[in-house]
Amino acid sequence: MSDRLQHGVTSHVPVLRLGEVLLVTLQGDLHDSDAQQLQQDICEAVANSGVTGVVIDISGVEIVDSFLGRVLAEIAANASLLAARTVVAGMRPAVAITLVELGLTLPGLRTALTTEAAMELLTHHDPAAGRGRLPQEHG
Repeated sequence: MSDRLQHGVTSHVPVLRLGEVLLVTLQGDLHDSDAQQLQQDICEAVANSGVTGVVIDISGVEIVDSFLGRVLAEIAANASLLAARTVVAGMRPAVAITLVELGLTLPGLRTALTTEAAMELLTHHDPAAGRGRLPQEHG
């Protein structure tokens, strides 16, 4: 039996549920309409499933433009309003440089080097740190 959420998910970007976390893996270029649909799909999936975290793996993305950067920040903001935290995993150095050059700070987003590290941040957070706060990634 698959944990894939079928309702409202685009055929281009699968949204998988792994316990209390949604995992989204972006591969290649994401067109603007697909990015907007993904934002809606994730928001609906968080609301309907009650998960506490979202991991967006962008290791397969070579370029993040200002639109996609804004969509990622909006996904994090929406998820936060629904009591879920968002971590972006696998950002390439060139993508990080581009985001800085574009002046995008991506508020509400945490980052991790790998999907495994992102899952660790979301599933083993320190409850004493307070709601919405994650421990700093070590490594």
